[in-house]
Amino acid sequence: MSAERIEEFLGAVKSAFAGNTLIKLKLAGYHGGEVDLKSIDVKKIVAKGVEKFSFTFHYKTRDIIKNQIQPEALGNLRTALKDEFRSAQLATTDFDMSFERNGDKVRLKRSEVAGRETPSTDHNRAKNRPLTETNKPYLHALGITGKDGQVRNDAQDKFRQINKMVEIFAPLIQAIKTDRPRIVDMGAGKGYLDFALYDYLTTTALRPVDMIGVEMRDKLVSDGNATAAQSGFDGLSFAPGTILDYDASGADAVIALHACDTATDDAIFKGISAGASLIAVAPCCHKQIRRQMEAGQPATQLDVLLRHGIFLERQAEMVTDTLRALLLELNGYRTKVFEFVSDAHTPKNNLIVAEKDGRAGRDREALLKQIADVKAMFGVERHYLEGLLGL
Repeated sequence: MSAERIEEFLGAVKSAFAGNTLIKLKLAGYHGGEVDLKSIDVKKIVAKGVEKFSFTFHYKTRDIIKNQIQPEALGNLRTALKDEFRSAQLATTDFDMSFERNGDKVRLKRSEVAGRETPSTDHNRAKNRPLTETNKPYLHALGITGKDGQVRNDAQDKFRQINKMVEIFAPLIQAIKTDRPRIVDMGAGKGYLDFALYDYLTTTALRPVDMIGVEMRDKLVSDGNATAAQSGFDGLSFAPGTILDYDASGADAVIALHACDTATDDAIFKGISAGASLIAVAPCCHKQIRRQMEAGQPATQLDVLLRHGIFLERQAEMVTDTLRALLLELNGYRTKVFEFVSDAHTPKNNLIVAEKDGRAGRDREALLKQIADVKAMFGVERHYLEGLLGL
């Protein structure tokens, strides 16, 4: 009986797909074997003249999109409804249908609707990005757009990266409980993130902020300040100096993207010292810990994992950033680590986000033991950040 109900539901999906009335299909209540998978959204698209089902797999920290032709898609939906998801909601222009599975029992409920518009299936329509206007002076100054105000062909990837970073950082900044947050970007470089994030927060989200980009190269500092003035960004400025030398007192958020090796730790230390509500870093290079792993005595059971250079490098990255997260937790921060851009753009694509939380770090002895155990297992004598924190 449940198999018949599943086929009835799939028949409704197939009919809506064929009649171009499918608005959305959502699968929830996942209990399969994929780690961190939460739900799936399905819609119809037309890509290069071919009708397909577009699946968006929602994981805990990322989304993955897969497009499938009808036979493949229906087969995967059949398996999902039978074994992996407990519920599904189908929305069309003519009716809604719900699917609920409890063990071997399946219940369907259909309700008629009216007045809904036929959804667009154009896969190549304009993307919903935070930065909607491309005729901004700073985009031209940074080499993203040409004189015509359009994104240059050779800057399309960079523009997508900037939009993705704004998508991630804007909600984190907006969550800070301060009327006018002070944001410090350590190692700002040309200021891609600073300009885009400031623009979005102040003009779209209407969130006043003060943003400072710290950069040791004088030319980039002067260029950044000139472009900020040209753009009318009164609350954005660039300051010369190194991360450790900069006085970050009063910072509500400290950011560092791809600060090399221990410069990431300098930024974390500055954020902790300032009592920043938010610390967000995308590490680059992990030489300090790798050198210790090579010179130390990791646990013998790790020999097979560390004997190849490429695996040693990846383990060094994991150990370095794990210790960083633990040290942040030790200092009262709630942390999470996730990929923030595709590894097609950069292999250094992990972001450590730490938010000040009075509940975090209370079990100090347990955290110190975890840190000690990780170091002992991988032959690490001392993390650079420990020295900065006086541990």
